[in-house]
Amino acid sequence: MKERGEPVVIKVEDLTTQSLIKFTRLQWWVFVVVNIVFLIAGQAAAVLLGRFYYDQGGNSKWLATLVQTAAFPILCVPLFLFPSHREPSSSSSSPSFLTLVSVYFFLGVLLAGDNMLYSVGLLYLSASTYSLICASQLAFNSVFSYFINSQKFTSLILNSVVILSLSAALIAVNDDSEGPSGLSKSKYMIGFITTFAASAIYSLLLCLMQLSFQKVLKKETFAVVLEMQIYTSLVATCIAVIGLFASGEWRTLQGEMDGFQKGRVSYVMTLVWTAVTWQVCSVGVVGLIFVVSSLFSNVISTLSLAVTPIASVIIFHDSMNGVKIIAMLLAFWGFASYIYQNYLDDSKARRALSDMNETHNDPPGQ
Repeated sequence: MKERGEPVVIKVEDLTTQSLIKFTRLQWWVFVVVNIVFLIAGQAAAVLLGRFYYDQGGNSKWLATLVQTAAFPILCVPLFLFPSHREPSSSSSSPSFLTLVSVYFFLGVLLAGDNMLYSVGLLYLSASTYSLICASQLAFNSVFSYFINSQKFTSLILNSVVILSLSAALIAVNDDSEGPSGLSKSKYMIGFITTFAASAIYSLLLCLMQLSFQKVLKKETFAVVLEMQIYTSLVATCIAVIGLFASGEWRTLQGEMDGFQKGRVSYVMTLVWTAVTWQVCSVGVVGLIFVVSSLFSNVISTLSLAVTPIASVIIFHDSMNGVKIIAMLLAFWGFASYIYQNYLDDSKARRALSDMNETHNDPPGQ
């Protein structure tokens, strides 16, 4: 599913070392567990609340887009609680203000469009089907990383791309995957296409963010990671507000609130908690990147893809037929291949770093 909790995929092993020095072992484990809960619970709850909004009478795609980033000020809390040490940088290496604004604006626009596509997809798909299709973003991420970030395309990565593509294809041709409330096959296909396209765009967004850290910002600190999320979310939020008023959907919100099946209070609370849970997920992802590594954060993010379909079956009584089960198993296979390749890459990088440190520490003449 859309791993909102995974806006950047960067290595921060230097920050991991700092965090180990800062926390005792018990505190470190508590911090890790709390962030895991934030990521999985936040992501699953946000998708389920989004589906609940539509099921109970909500119909505003721009409002559903807005709540995905509107609570971005929550990210200021960890930014103030865990400030990163900022190393002084020369003016020649620091990007200009205009460059930073351009980067944040472009990524924010891309994020807003991506959020809109996801909103349309969730409108026409059940939460379980939506989550399974979102699994394809790992395959897209591998392809875009190869061209944009020069990531090696190994046999395991290729296997992951093929398997995840087959999983998404099974969902596409599943005759029993009618949308919620008996929507037509054509609207189901619209939901499938928009969700599939949104997964591709989000993967592109991840790779462009990583490229921005490497080529433009040239920093990979906790503060810079959070600032990237805050500023891009600010741009995306502004665009969603403009879209809400330009489309005229704002005129229907009062009637939408009055007609909400669970009542007006439930309507407001659904929107508020949807916005909050998306940002709780983001806090969890950034926290795991900070105290462990981006690899571990990616692994936990993929686990939430298993939670959402299961939870949607329990809460919304989504159908889980044989095709969906096979698609889920294929998705797990694809995840396993992707994660194992990242594990191999991470282990190789750590061994190289360890060998370099040992060579550095060897006394002269030996």
